[in-house]
Amino acid sequence: MSTQALTVAIVGGGITGLTTAYYLQKEIQEQKLPINYVLLEADDRLGGQVQTDYTNGFVIERGPDSFLARKTSASRLAKEVRLEGDLVRNQTGQAYILNNDRLYPIPGGSIMGIPTKLAPFVTTSLFSPAGKARAALDLVLPRGSHKDGDRSLGEFFRHRLGNEVVENLIEPLLSGVYAGNIDDLSLMSTFPQFYQVEQKYRSLILGMRSTTPKQPKSAANKKTTSAFLTFKRGLQSLVDAIEQRLDPVHVRKNTAVKKITKTGEGYELHLSDGTAISADSVVMTTPAKVTREILADYSFINLLQDMPTTSVATVGLAFSEADIKQDINGTGFIVSRNASYNITACTWVHKKWPHTTPEGKVLLRCFVGRAGQEGIVYESDETIINAVLTDLNKIMKIERKPEFHHITRWKQIRPQYIVGHQRRMDKLEAELGSSLPGIFLAGAPYHGAGLPDCIDQGEAAVSAVLKFLRTPEAVVR
Repeated sequence: MSTQALTVAIVGGGITGLTTAYYLQKEIQEQKLPINYVLLEADDRLGGQVQTDYTNGFVIERGPDSFLARKTSASRLAKEVRLEGDLVRNQTGQAYILNNDRLYPIPGGSIMGIPTKLAPFVTTSLFSPAGKARAALDLVLPRGSHKDGDRSLGEFFRHRLGNEVVENLIEPLLSGVYAGNIDDLSLMSTFPQFYQVEQKYRSLILGMRSTTPKQPKSAANKKTTSAFLTFKRGLQSLVDAIEQRLDPVHVRKNTAVKKITKTGEGYELHLSDGTAISADSVVMTTPAKVTREILADYSFINLLQDMPTTSVATVGLAFSEADIKQDINGTGFIVSRNASYNITACTWVHKKWPHTTPEGKVLLRCFVGRAGQEGIVYESDETIINAVLTDLNKIMKIERKPEFHHITRWKQIRPQYIVGHQRRMDKLEAELGSSLPGIFLAGAPYHGAGLPDCIDQGEAAVSAVLKFLRTPEAVVR
């Protein structure tokens, strides 16, 4: 490598950008690499959508509230920044589907809506006898013949299990993850594991039964293992711990990148304060719309125009226990599109995450907005609160207004991985590699929106940057 110090610019200080900066700094220090980096964030804080509010002893997440325990990169990063002792698993309990003004327990043994146990599926009143019989056809239907496997989630699951099971269970479970429409979302960019199960086992039901770990007999009477993790002081504590370990001289907040141009020796980043900096490699962790604006001089970036976004809002409501006149035993519910509700889901946070809520209090976290139903997100706080309380009172009986509330609007920021997303990403990254070598994309719009997915992409970006900077083309002056 050249002895002249090289510069890496990381654009965007959300969890992906923070991860990139942390692991890049670690590599630079451990290997004594002649590389400088700068993390550029347009806002006055780092963390992006990871935001935790602390009011009156409550711990309230404004963005994501947890991450999947089985995706280990987030736990590994927590250990890196000495937070492993603060990890908390969710309390397990009954979750429900709200369909036509009635709460139905999600059938036991269903994996993302796919039945793996016969008895709960047969006995549930969530489906009609005809709907159950149609779902059973999955046991005899041949595997799909699509060569690349990509089609919409809706098409895939309707073919395997029928419309009723999809509408009443699978759609609210899967589309809720992306706030999207399963008849638009790409199977291979959201849940490719289901395609792989179908191809290997032919039947989704038989395949999911075969791939689901058997519960040991000794654990038969114990609680179900919880699937999610967070921190005692919320996800914000992970952001804060990473930031504390970054050299502050390399972090610039309130600094937006307006444009990037290619120069003979790398790239020029034009900043919102009228200045510019040079970089040998750039990692873009910004939302797709922002990335498109920054790289507007390069026509191939318009491939990102084919990535729609949706708007959602999280609504945190704090009550006294006495205010809830009809409580429900469980951790929350999701809402099917067959229900005429503004809310799309509700978590009884005080039950799922007891550490977040003071004694004698209740914390509800509701969600509004999804593809095709985004108007509510743009209404006033009063309108949203009244709509949410009206919906909740159809099933819960809440006597008073909340002691306080927090509404966080995420406008046009939830990426939609529609059919063909991976092909478009492959083409875009090939164009980037050819026309703008050394610029890399990472983050929720590209290869996975969950916290661990973003962390994985940050780590991958560090590997890509270091590999690029070690090539002769990257250091020739």
